[in-house]
Amino acid sequence: MVSVVILAAGFGTRIKSDTPKVLHTLCGKSMIEYVIDTALQISSDVHVVLYNQKEKIQAFLQDKYAWYIADKITFHTQLHDKYPGTGGALMQENKQLIDIKGTKVLILSGDTPLVTCNDLEKLVNGGGAINLCVFQTQNPYGYGRIIKKTQNTSSKEECFAIESIIEEKDCDITQKQIDVVNAGIYCFERKILQDYIPKLDSNNAQQEYYLTQVIELASQDFRENKDLKSNADSRDIFAFMCCEENMLGINTKLHLSQAEQILLTRLRNKAMEQGVIMQIPESIYIESDVCFEGECVLENGVRITGKSYIKNSHIKAHSVVEESEITQSDIGPHAHIRPNSNIKDSHIGNFVECKNASLEGIKAGHLSYLGDCVIGSGSNVGAGVITCNYDGMKKHKTHIGKNVFIGSDCQLVAPVNIADNVLIGAGSTITKNIEEGSLSLARSKQVNYPNGFYKFFTQKSE
Repeated sequence: MVSVVILAAGFGTRIKSDTPKVLHTLCGKSMIEYVIDTALQISSDVHVVLYNQKEKIQAFLQDKYAWYIADKITFHTQLHDKYPGTGGALMQENKQLIDIKGTKVLILSGDTPLVTCNDLEKLVNGGGAINLCVFQTQNPYGYGRIIKKTQNTSSKEECFAIESIIEEKDCDITQKQIDVVNAGIYCFERKILQDYIPKLDSNNAQQEYYLTQVIELASQDFRENKDLKSNADSRDIFAFMCCEENMLGINTKLHLSQAEQILLTRLRNKAMEQGVIMQIPESIYIESDVCFEGECVLENGVRITGKSYIKNSHIKAHSVVEESEITQSDIGPHAHIRPNSNIKDSHIGNFVECKNASLEGIKAGHLSYLGDCVIGSGSNVGAGVITCNYDGMKKHKTHIGKNVFIGSDCQLVAPVNIADNVLIGAGSTITKNIEEGSLSLARSKQVNYPNGFYKFFTQKSE
């Protein structure tokens, strides 16, 4: 069995925000959600280690993963004042390893959201007592440098044995030139952690307990052929070369932006592979929980967020869809579909805004607000129509039946019910229910005054 430990106890000061670093979002989801979702594909025993703003992070995750908390996700609080650092994150009192079920333990970082299952499976299935992800980079600053067991090993080799990892602040000038670095993702035999976590010390520049020291101590004992009672096929420590973008750790808002661009590219590519047409893909924003089905077209500047579901629809330029379902419809351009809208077989045109609206088989061509309403098939909504849904204290519903024709510039003051087959004259303010088959007019009578123009301006000039 494999257990997963996610380290999320850091202060995240470089991101310069009151929001905990791991709760910053990428394409609609917090970065730690991506890590947990990946971990749950690997293991049913996931541990999250917290410290800074632990109450806020734990409450957020308990809400998001309510179904998993009981038997799959466990929270731990790092004894940071006593045992700081990545190694300290795995310590209980007396420096003993936290309670973990698996015979293998994957260690992930809560701020590395782009890691894939494929990356983790390499480590789980690797032959070493310790396996870790590494990558080659042009800018190794800030990362621990990989000291290879055989120095002539090619940097392009996918898997190789290593001697140790030297943290940035402990590197000498020569070591700082190394461009293969530690990604901070490991798979240990639990026996290794049980043996070496209590042996860690904080004799380094940062005076912290480094998880990488486990590798250093184990490597030394491997060389001396000590009996570690390891279950691994090999006593070697193996590094697996991974894609640099998958290993991107987020420490600043620049990193956050870079990670989101990578994730957006993945989401766009996945959607297009599923059959979605995108015009100028780099201008389109879609979030990770958006689903497409059938033939969909997204024009430039489209933004789709939340758990939106789009089926066989055309979303025109610069339209926004938030947490809504759209089927067999064309939306926009410049339309705004706000949360909890359900639109089927409809045309929603220029500058129409919908919110919490159920619309089936309707036409709303331009310049309307349809909020908290239900509109039946065959109905036509003229320009400038507004459902007045808020009375200053609470929201109210507007119910519109089938085959209703609403003229331009009408106000429908909720709560109000409009039956089937109704005609409402332009400029009407509707405050009462309308029965089936009615023609409704609710506007002031027009009065024309002959020569009124001349009289008005003559009086003004005098």
